[in-house]
Amino acid sequence: MVSPYSLTRPGGVQGQVIGLSGRLRALGHDVTVLGPADDGEPVPEAAGQHYVIGRPTALRSNGSVAPVALWPTASARVERCVRTGGFDVVHLHEPLAPMAAYGLVLTAPLPMVGTYHRAGVSRWVPVLKPLAELVGRRLQVRVAVSEAARETAMRAGGGEFEVLFNGVDMERFESAAPVRREGGPPVVLFLGRHEERKGLNVLLDAFARIERPAILWVAGDGPGGEVQRRRYPESDRVRWLGMLSDGEVASRLAGADILCAPSLRGESFGMVLLEGMAAGCAVVASDLEGYRSAAGGHAELVPPGEVGALARALGAALADAAEGSGRSSPEARKEGIEYARGWSMDTLAERYVDVYRRAIGAYRGRGTARRG
Repeated sequence: MVSPYSLTRPGGVQGQVIGLSGRLRALGHDVTVLGPADDGEPVPEAAGQHYVIGRPTALRSNGSVAPVALWPTASARVERCVRTGGFDVVHLHEPLAPMAAYGLVLTAPLPMVGTYHRAGVSRWVPVLKPLAELVGRRLQVRVAVSEAARETAMRAGGGEFEVLFNGVDMERFESAAPVRREGGPPVVLFLGRHEERKGLNVLLDAFARIERPAILWVAGDGPGGEVQRRRYPESDRVRWLGMLSDGEVASRLAGADILCAPSLRGESFGMVLLEGMAAGCAVVASDLEGYRSAAGGHAELVPPGEVGALARALGAALADAAEGSGRSSPEARKEGIEYARGWSMDTLAERYVDVYRRAIGAYRGRGTARRG
């Protein structure tokens, strides 16, 4: 299981790599996770057996900052580990991201599955289109995590893709101890990197318009955090939580009433929405394709970037939370939890086992065809 992004930093792709590897082990499979890691930072225990391919470098892409291993030695280490590790199949996450998978593209030593996560084509993607097409030809099975991700991958390199989903670790949220002040006002939680495309500034401006008693928890960090914190300092209404561990994220979600995801663009899949539902939160989010497909009608969606619309949606959601009605009623919360369960990591792992078997069969068939 190959991650191009640092295993020691929180992120959607890394979370899927680590979570999926754990569920595959629970099904009886041996999994080794390969990826970059920061010096002195421990790789999460949930990653299990792993191999560090180098140190990450911050690379700006798609309105975000990706911690990837940019040195060619990283791809060489991946290729050597795969070639000598006795593996049956290689699962590449975000195959186009530098540099983890590039050595495998040249040698194709084993059956390979690629999962494409990103939505939105950056300016460097057309330059790499020949490489993208070569990567696609080396993969036995190409998977996209959503229709938005599939469209991006097709624009980058063409080919055929099957659409699976990102998995939710239901056990993590069902066992979480809620962080909550009893008798306090309803709580809205923001989870995400503090960068422009995540829409934190829109949420803060919208929340400032709400007059009813409420608290906004802001988790995460990023290059835009300090600016926003100066605009809206710590107060009785706005609490800045900083970076949270996976366990702290689950506990904060379990203690919040509303999960708000105000992203402006570039969201291929609404994992954070499903995690909010799994924890029993009502969800208010931007009406983006990736969020819309994940929400399945269980979230209140508003036009991205519109402060007034978000303020109105949050005001209504907070009223429901105070009264235990609407999307905050016991029935609606239960429906959200059951809906999220349909996207569980356990189900995803079983689906990928079938994908791996098909990839192995296609790889062997290709070799037979060549010999014939």
